[in-house]
Amino acid sequence: MPPRAWQRMLSGRRLDLLDPTPMDIEVEDIAHGLAFVARWNGQTRGDFAYSVAEHSLLVEEIFARMNPGIAARWRLAAVLHDAPEYVIGDMISPVKAAVGPGYGELDQRLTAAVHRRFGLPAVLPAPIKKQIKAADKVSAWLEAVRIAGFREAEADRLFGRPAPEVLWRLEIRLRPPAEVRADYIATVARLLAACD
Repeated sequence: MPPRAWQRMLSGRRLDLLDPTPMDIEVEDIAHGLAFVARWNGQTRGDFAYSVAEHSLLVEEIFARMNPGIAARWRLAAVLHDAPEYVIGDMISPVKAAVGPGYGELDQRLTAAVHRRFGLPAVLPAPIKKQIKAADKVSAWLEAVRIAGFREAEADRLFGRPAPEVLWRLEIRLRPPAEVRADYIATVARLLAACD
Protein backbone atom coordinates (compact mmCIF):
# COMPACT_ATOMS: atom_id res chain seq x y z
CA MET A 1 0.00 0.00 0.00
CA PRO A 2 1.48 3.42 -0.95
CA PRO A 3 2.04 5.94 1.86
CA ARG A 4 -0.77 8.39 2.54
CA ALA A 5 -0.17 11.62 0.63
CA TRP A 6 -3.26 13.58 1.63
CA GLN A 7 -4.22 15.79 4.54
CA ARG A 8 -7.71 16.24 5.92
CA MET A 9 -8.64 19.89 6.26
CA LEU A 10 -10.99 21.42 8.82
CA SER A 11 -13.46 22.04 5.98
CA GLY A 12 -13.63 18.26 5.53
CA ARG A 13 -11.71 18.37 2.24
CA ARG A 14 -8.93 15.87 1.63
CA LEU A 15 -6.07 17.58 -0.12
CA ASP A 16 -3.78 15.24 -2.05
CA LEU A 17 -0.35 16.80 -1.60
CA LEU A 18 1.13 15.00 -4.61
CA ASP A 19 -1.79 15.68 -6.96
CA PRO A 20 -3.77 18.62 -5.57
CA THR A 21 -6.95 19.70 -7.33
CA PRO A 22 -8.61 23.12 -7.17
CA MET A 23 -11.83 21.45 -5.92
CA ASP A 24 -10.12 20.51 -2.66
CA ILE A 25 -8.92 24.01 -1.84
CA GLU A 26 -10.94 26.39 0.35
CA VAL A 27 -9.93 29.89 1.39
CA GLU A 28 -10.97 29.15 4.96
CA ASP A 29 -8.50 26.26 5.13
CA ILE A 30 -5.73 28.41 3.67
CA ALA A 31 -6.45 31.29 6.04
CA HIS A 32 -6.66 29.01 9.07
CA GLY A 33 -3.44 27.19 8.27
CA LEU A 34 -1.45 30.32 7.42
CA ALA A 35 -2.68 32.12 10.56
CA PHE A 36 -0.99 29.40 12.63
CA VAL A 37 2.25 29.06 10.63
CA ALA A 38 5.04 31.19 12.08
CA ARG A 39 7.45 33.12 9.89
CA TRP A 40 11.15 33.04 10.83
CA ASN A 41 10.62 29.67 12.55
CA GLY A 42 8.92 31.63 15.34
CA GLN A 43 12.12 33.52 16.17
CA THR A 44 10.45 36.93 16.39
CA ARG A 45 9.72 39.43 19.14
CA GLY A 46 6.21 39.83 20.49
CA ASP A 47 3.46 37.97 22.26
CA PHE A 48 2.17 36.33 19.07
CA ALA A 49 4.08 34.58 16.33
CA TYR A 50 4.31 36.59 13.14
CA SER A 51 2.19 34.41 10.88
CA VAL A 52 2.44 33.69 7.18
CA ALA A 53 -1.13 35.02 6.86
CA GLU A 54 -0.06 38.38 8.34
CA HIS A 55 3.01 38.42 6.09
CA SER A 56 0.81 37.70 3.04
CA LEU A 57 -1.48 40.62 3.85
CA LEU A 58 1.56 42.89 4.16
CA VAL A 59 3.02 41.65 0.86
CA GLU A 60 -0.29 42.43 -0.89
CA GLU A 61 -0.23 45.95 0.60
CA ILE A 62 3.37 46.50 -0.51
CA PHE A 63 2.69 45.03 -3.97
CA ALA A 64 -0.25 47.41 -4.47
CA ARG A 65 1.87 50.35 -3.27
CA MET A 66 4.72 49.46 -5.64
CA ASN A 67 2.31 48.91 -8.59
CA PRO A 68 -0.38 51.62 -8.39
CA GLY A 69 -3.53 50.74 -10.31
CA ILE A 70 -2.55 47.07 -10.77
CA ALA A 71 -5.48 44.75 -11.47
CA ALA A 72 -7.21 43.11 -8.51
CA ARG A 73 -6.39 39.63 -9.86
CA TRP A 74 -2.68 40.32 -9.46
CA ARG A 75 -3.23 41.69 -5.97
CA LEU A 76 -5.06 38.42 -5.26
CA ALA A 77 -2.01 36.54 -6.55
CA ALA A 78 0.13 38.58 -4.13
CA VAL A 79 -1.97 37.68 -1.09
CA LEU A 80 -1.93 34.02 -2.18
CA HIS A 81 1.83 33.94 -2.90
CA ASP A 82 2.61 31.72 0.12
CA ALA A 83 -0.71 29.82 0.16
CA PRO A 84 0.90 26.35 -0.18
CA GLU A 85 2.47 26.88 3.23
CA TYR A 86 -0.93 26.21 4.80
CA VAL A 87 -0.10 22.52 4.33
CA ILE A 88 3.67 22.35 3.83
CA GLY A 89 4.70 24.97 6.38
CA ASP A 90 7.15 27.82 6.05
CA MET A 91 10.79 26.89 5.73
CA ILE A 92 13.53 29.46 5.95
CA SER A 93 15.60 29.69 2.76
CA PRO A 94 18.64 27.77 4.10
CA VAL A 95 16.40 24.80 4.99
CA LYS A 96 14.71 24.88 1.55
CA ALA A 97 18.15 24.73 -0.07
CA ALA A 98 19.13 21.78 2.12
CA VAL A 99 15.90 19.88 1.38
CA GLY A 100 16.50 20.20 -2.34
CA PRO A 101 14.24 20.34 -5.38
CA GLY A 102 11.50 18.13 -3.89
CA TYR A 103 10.18 20.99 -1.77
CA GLY A 104 10.05 23.33 -4.76
CA GLU A 105 8.18 20.79 -6.87
CA LEU A 106 5.59 20.24 -4.15
CA ASP A 107 5.22 24.00 -3.74
CA GLN A 108 4.71 24.46 -7.52
CA ARG A 109 1.97 21.80 -7.69
CA LEU A 110 0.11 23.31 -4.75
CA THR A 111 0.54 26.85 -6.11
CA ALA A 112 -0.91 25.83 -9.49
CA ALA A 113 -3.96 24.25 -7.81
CA VAL A 114 -4.50 27.31 -5.59
CA HIS A 115 -4.21 29.65 -8.56
CA ARG A 116 -6.72 27.66 -10.62
CA ARG A 117 -9.12 27.54 -7.65
CA PHE A 118 -9.19 31.34 -7.54
CA GLY A 119 -9.29 32.00 -11.29
CA LEU A 120 -5.61 32.79 -11.76
CA PRO A 121 -3.27 31.22 -14.30
CA ALA A 122 -1.54 28.11 -12.91
CA VAL A 123 1.78 29.82 -13.60
CA LEU A 124 1.85 33.60 -13.17
CA PRO A 125 3.27 35.80 -15.93
CA ALA A 126 6.99 36.36 -15.24
CA PRO A 127 6.69 40.16 -14.72
CA ILE A 128 3.91 39.69 -12.13
CA LYS A 129 5.87 36.98 -10.32
CA LYS A 130 8.92 39.28 -10.27
CA GLN A 131 6.88 42.18 -8.85
CA ILE A 132 5.39 39.96 -6.13
CA LYS A 133 8.89 38.73 -5.25
CA ALA A 134 10.06 42.35 -4.98
CA ALA A 135 7.22 43.09 -2.53
CA ASP A 136 8.06 39.89 -0.64
CA LYS A 137 11.67 41.08 -0.23
CA VAL A 138 10.51 44.45 1.14
CA SER A 139 8.34 42.61 3.65
CA ALA A 140 11.25 40.32 4.60
CA TRP A 141 13.51 43.35 5.16
CA LEU A 142 10.90 45.05 7.34
CA GLU A 143 10.24 41.88 9.35
CA ALA A 144 13.96 41.18 9.75
CA VAL A 145 14.68 44.66 11.13
CA ARG A 146 11.57 45.21 13.23
CA ILE A 147 10.88 41.81 14.79
CA ALA A 148 13.55 39.24 13.89
CA GLY A 149 16.60 40.92 15.46
CA PHE A 150 18.55 41.81 12.29
CA ARG A 151 20.59 45.00 12.00
CA GLU A 152 19.68 47.15 9.00
CA ALA A 153 23.06 46.56 7.32
CA GLU A 154 22.55 42.81 7.56
CA ALA A 155 18.99 43.04 6.18
CA ASP A 156 20.26 45.30 3.37
CA ARG A 157 22.79 42.64 2.38
CA LEU A 158 20.25 39.79 2.44
CA PHE A 159 17.13 41.45 1.04
CA GLY A 160 18.17 44.78 -0.49
CA ARG A 161 17.39 48.18 0.98
CA PRO A 162 13.77 49.21 0.24
CA ALA A 163 13.02 52.70 -0.98
CA PRO A 164 11.85 55.00 1.86
CA GLU A 165 8.57 55.77 0.06
CA VAL A 166 7.73 52.07 -0.05
CA LEU A 167 8.37 51.69 3.69
CA TRP A 168 6.42 54.82 4.63
CA ARG A 169 3.86 53.98 7.33
CA LEU A 170 4.10 50.22 6.87
CA GLU A 171 3.44 48.33 10.08
CA ILE A 172 4.31 44.89 11.32
CA ARG A 173 1.24 43.70 13.17
CA LEU A 174 1.28 40.87 15.69
CA ARG A 175 -2.30 39.75 16.15
CA PRO A 176 -4.13 36.71 17.46
CA PRO A 177 -4.52 34.00 14.80
CA ALA A 178 -8.32 34.27 14.72
CA GLU A 179 -8.11 37.99 13.88
CA VAL A 180 -5.53 37.47 11.13
CA ARG A 181 -7.52 34.54 9.72
CA ALA A 182 -10.66 36.69 9.44
CA ASP A 183 -8.71 39.54 7.80
CA TYR A 184 -7.15 37.13 5.28
CA ILE A 185 -10.54 35.66 4.32
CA ALA A 186 -12.05 39.15 3.97
CA THR A 187 -9.13 40.36 1.83
CA VAL A 188 -9.41 37.40 -0.54
CA ALA A 189 -13.20 37.91 -0.79
CA ARG A 190 -12.78 41.64 -1.50
CA LEU A 191 -10.19 41.01 -4.21
CA LEU A 192 -12.23 38.20 -5.79
CA ALA A 193 -15.26 40.52 -5.93
CA ALA A 194 -13.11 43.20 -7.61
CA CYS A 195 -12.02 40.67 -10.25
CA ASP A 196 -15.58 40.26 -11.57
